[in-house]
Amino acid sequence: MKKIGVLLGKLYEESEYSEPAKAFKDAGYELVHIGKEKGEEVFDKNRENPVKIDAVAKDVSPDDFMGLLIPGGFSPDVLRSDDSIVDFVRNYFTLDKPLFTICHGPQLLVTAEVLRGRTLTCYKSIIVDVKNAGANYVDREVVVDRNLVTSRTPKDLPVFIKASLKKLNE
Repeated sequence: MKKIGVLLGKLYEESEYSEPAKAFKDAGYELVHIGKEKGEEVFDKNRENPVKIDAVAKDVSPDDFMGLLIPGGFSPDVLRSDDSIVDFVRNYFTLDKPLFTICHGPQLLVTAEVLRGRTLTCYKSIIVDVKNAGANYVDREVVVDRNLVTSRTPKDLPVFIKASLKKLNE
């Protein structure tokens, strides 16, 4: 089965996880939730909607996945303190496979040091961070730069999901 990795930690943004997850499942993809501790239940930023972590980054390979989703909320900041997750993101990114991230998700890409020369969008509070990481920031509802699909906020989800599914079908 076709698999998409989902990097998910505590206090994720519910709609930025659930809406793309539903679209990917409806398109025939299996989701593998990757986090800090296998079997842990992580909750959205309202401390609701538990999701069980299927694997830790050191136990999976970027080659296992056709796509990687990084929802926003506080989750990316929580995850980027884990070196194995940062290494996984860096290794995945170098394969030039589809990576989908929205809102605060690019925080993980900043920490993985993979944004130099890339064009993306993100939530406004981390614009300076992505610029300092060498990225070209643009204020659009969705930006596609080679393998990278980014959006700003939950209001951009319809175009983010459409662009993400299109990238998977290329």
